[in-house]
Amino acid sequence: MPRSCPTLLLPAACGLLMLLAACNQQPPPAQEKPAPAAPVIPGPDLAAMRDSNAVRLLTAYGQEHPETQVLFHTSMGDVKVKLYEDTPLHRASFLLLTNKGYFDQTVFYRVEKGFVVQGGNSDKREIKLGKYHIPPEFRPGHFHRRGALGMARYDDEKNPGKLSSSHDFYFTVGQKYTPQQAQSIAGRKLTPAELKAYATEGGAPALDGQYTVFGEVIEGMDVVEKINQVPVDPYDWPEKDVTMKVEVIR
Repeated sequence: MPRSCPTLLLPAACGLLMLLAACNQQPPPAQEKPAPAAPVIPGPDLAAMRDSNAVRLLTAYGQEHPETQVLFHTSMGDVKVKLYEDTPLHRASFLLLTNKGYFDQTVFYRVEKGFVVQGGNSDKREIKLGKYHIPPEFRPGHFHRRGALGMARYDDEKNPGKLSSSHDFYFTVGQKYTPQQAQSIAGRKLTPAELKAYATEGGAPALDGQYTVFGEVIEGMDVVEKINQVPVDPYDWPEKDVTMKVEVIR
């Protein structure tokens, strides 16, 4: 009998051994791609902001950023706001926090019906903000008429200089007052034009001379008024979060 048959098994056996050897080879470990770096947003480091450097940093930032309009995209609609040029520190601070995305992590957290809608803070924000305040910028002609944008602050006992908060802002809703009523509760002497505005448009004259007004709603006041009517808890916090995204538009 021919003995060539066993030789026919050799190529197959060699192939099987090669296949097994190939199966036992581990592929090289995949190299993890580094996560893309977060974009660096120009401007002062918010976490490094302090009372000692705020005026200097905000003055420089305001000179670099002359924009005067921002747009709020809230969960209840859009609100367009004009920022006043003659309140440069408040304008610069608001632009800085807007450009850094700070307000996008906040909500409207205080709603007093017929008075104000306040925002700029949240339990969920992650962006660190240093503790700084803004010197008051009371200006003739800027008062708490309906739609006025103001900056909140601590009361006089803790804050005799009336320094504004860096981030807690409010929209004025208010109500209508006769000239006599408006003057009796205002924090300063009102002009005839201001008395007329409080009588025809409404507002919150009790805040005049106490809190800095640094802008006004130019579109979307109906949205502010809708927010002012949402159900709130005993602490005036909306039962359902009213969120916002804010952008500088011009």
